[in-house]
Amino acid sequence: MSLAPPFTTETAQKKVKKAQDLWNTQDPESIAKVYTSNSIWRNRDKFLSGTEQIVQFLTSKWQKEKNYRLRKELFTFSSNKIAVQFWYEYQDAHDGMKWKRCYGLEDWTYGDEDGGKMRKRMMSGNDVEIKEEERWFKDGVDVNSVDISESHW
Repeated sequence: MSLAPPFTTETAQKKVKKAQDLWNTQDPESIAKVYTSNSIWRNRDKFLSGTEQIVQFLTSKWQKEKNYRLRKELFTFSSNKIAVQFWYEYQDAHDGMKWKRCYGLEDWTYGDEDGGKMRKRMMSGNDVEIKEEERWFKDGVDVNSVDISESHW
């Protein structure tokens, strides 16, 4: 089954979970391969373009965000776009290793000629400090099995 556009409900959901699993590897080089070589990103207040900037950004991200665990869920989609809601937890190496959770939304755009690679990624997210006992994605927990209540959607 192709995960290239045009998307169906099934292929959009699979694309989201494939992205989730890839990002959870925290491997910038592998992750960058699913974006076009001239992909454009907005990640919070950062604007990026191209593979080299994506790899640099992700490398820096995971120097700060330790013990990172991510969950993505399909929000909506069209033939060549996917909107995703996500949550991730990490320990902030720049803030005394405090636990934080990011809540956010992404919109992804794919071109017809890109063979299923993403050409645009726009992300908005907000971090909140959490206590150890408030964590959802503890070691050994399948991020997909965590019951995230409506108040967190």
